[in-house]
This record gives sequence, C-alpha cells and structure tokens, in this order.
Amino acid sequence: MLDEGIAKPILLGSREKIQAICKENHLDLGNTEIMDFKHAENADLVAEFAELFYEKRKRRGVTRWEANKQVRKSNYFAAMMLETNRADGVISGLTKNYPESIRPALQIIGKQKGVNKVSGMYLLLSNKGPLFFSDTTVNFEPSVEDIVEITELTAKAVKRFNIIPRIALLSYSNFGSADGADAIKMRQATQILQEKHPDWIIEGEMQAHLAFDKELRQQNYPFAALGNETANTLIFPNLSAANIAYNLLKEAADIEYVGPILLGLGKPTHILQLGASVREIVNMVAIAVVEAQSPQ
Repeated sequence: MLDEGIAKPILLGSREKIQAICKENHLDLGNTEIMDFKHAENADLVAEFAELFYEKRKRRGVTRWEANKQVRKSNYFAAMMLETNRADGVISGLTKNYPESIRPALQIIGKQKGVNKVSGMYLLLSNKGPLFFSDTTVNFEPSVEDIVEITELTAKAVKRFNIIPRIALLSYSNFGSADGADAIKMRQATQILQEKHPDWIIEGEMQAHLAFDKELRQQNYPFAALGNETANTLIFPNLSAANIAYNLLKEAADIEYVGPILLGLGKPTHILQLGASVREIVNMVAIAVVEAQSPQ
C-alpha cells in the first residue's frame, strides 16, 4: 500500500508487537500511524467510542458496561474510527470468522439509505473476462424482494468497474421448465427487475451453463435478453449455491479473485476471507479507496 501509494494505512494493535514484527521481517513502515487503542494514552478515545456505541445500541439491549467492553475489541474500535471520520475505510477479518467480523460494521456503520439487505460480491478474473458472483457471503435464503435488491446493488457495483453488467439469475430451471421454490423465486425476481429496469441486460431464470453457451441459448431460447452475449454478472438463489460455486471455481480452475466486496453498507468496510494473502488484502484496500472517493 505504501510503496504503490494506494492509501495511508492505520494499524490497530499493540505498538510493541507491531514494531517487533516489522523488525523481524525488515519492514520499514515510515511514519505509518499505529493506533494502540488499549494503551492508557487512548483511554479518552475509548470512553468516547463506548458512549457513542451505547447511544446507538441502548435500545437493542446494550448496557454501558457492555458498550465499554465491545469497543475495546479491534473490529468495533475500527468501525467507530470509520463512523467518526477518523478513518476512511476498514479492512478486517483476516483471523476471525465472517459473522463475528461483519457484526460491528452492521451495528455501528449500518446500511446505506434505502438499502434493506447488505450483500457480498466476488469478482473472479476468468478466461471469459471478469465475472461477478452475488450474494456469496451474507444472505442465507433471500426472498424475491431480497434477490431484486441484491441484483440492483451488484449491478451498481459492476458499473463502478466501468463494466456494463450482463446479468443472469441462476437456478436449476430454464425459463419455467421446472417449478420449485428457488426456480419460482428467481423467475419472479427476473420479471420484477425487467419491469423496473427495461434498459438493463438481464435474464432468468436459467441454468448456469446457459449464461455462457450463447449458441445453445439462442437455439432453444431466442427470446432471451442476453442475445449474442455471455453473462458477466451471476445472481444465485441462496448463499449455499453462490458460496459453493465461487469456491469451486477459484480452487479447481485456479482463478484469481477479488473479494468478498460488501455491498450496501453506509461506509467502505470489507471483511477478508480467513487467511487472505497479501495480494488479496491489497486488492481489497484498493476497492475501499475507490469507494471512499466515490459517492454511494
């Protein structure tokens, strides 16, 4: 980040431990800010954050004692720094599970105005070009309305990459060939989205291979809005399908990926996959920087 001028990092943690790690690995972080939030010198800031968190959550069962305890955890402290404009973005989750990492952001930062469901998107850099998968991390069994909102958030995010989204809503059914809860859900979501956004390239419900096999699709379903194009944005009926699909692709096909990119939060916050590499962390920082400089 420093060498490439991507951002000015703020490191949360013990100053002594961070400096020892830098010495051991021959890293020169220059004048990078280290926020040792458990040090006595930051006691006033911790107290300020505890009071702010209490005010936000006091009608959700949080006491002052609990607020004081929570903001002493790195993810909560980081979210409070973002909320109070002491930072422009937060990247966390490297050593914690996803639900534990995302909870502080939802409680403190909250959702963008008008957004009901936060969702997660992965960008996979395939030999067919960039592919966007959603929702891969947050919503277990989204409703029709949730699918519509997830699709809209995903399309907006894809456009930020200067790419026109070509959207396929996936299922085990092709345009009504089979019924079942997921097929009907994706069919209804497609109809709503096509009515709301008649200028979008969006089609469904369809099996995954039809999103890419344009000859087979045109031969059997010539009415499909994708026409002679392949899809670049895939919307899944539930978390299991999306999560399994992207994990299989990135491992079995050895595809480079960026994500998960959180969509719908009020400020730039992203939760890394457990054990993310340096490259993956830097990619997510770059995403957060772009978001911090762009209107939501």
